[in-house]
Amino acid sequence: MENTDPTRGPTEAAGVDESTLASGEEALSQLMADYEIKLGEMRELVLRERAELDNQRKRLQRDLDQARKFANERLLGELLPVIDNLERGLAADKGEASGLHAGVELTLKELLRVVTASGLVIVDPLGEKFDPERHQAMSMVESAGHESNQVVAVLQKGYLLNERLLRPALVNVAQ
Repeated sequence: MENTDPTRGPTEAAGVDESTLASGEEALSQLMADYEIKLGEMRELVLRERAELDNQRKRLQRDLDQARKFANERLLGELLPVIDNLERGLAADKGEASGLHAGVELTLKELLRVVTASGLVIVDPLGEKFDPERHQAMSMVESAGHESNQVVAVLQKGYLLNERLLRPALVNVAQ
């Protein structure tokens, strides 16, 4: 049975009370306002988190730059006494060669102490078998007293820094 009374509106025709409809619209409006507030809070939280991440990235970059800038600080601090000894040696009496030789010898010992403490290892392969990973052959020489492929002369020592080749030793190798 259909209600065809033209004086009644669609809500009345469906049996819906207008006060119920108005309270439903108010509830929806309130719900939308609550969600808009929550959305605003979430946007603010996202912006704060982005700013915090950006600040953290900048802090890490600044720390990394500082670490790179002062990475050699300890090594250079340990080299200062070597510089002092060399300056003292140069200021010493020029006529005394034995004192100069002893001073240079002590300075070399101090320098070697500093670099070995920093992980530098000297590669001095005299008499060892030629190793292309650590040595660079400058020439092959005839040598009756040495085996083939044995280092017979070191022209320049090589160096390893923490197990990595810094400079190969320049050597002459027996044929």
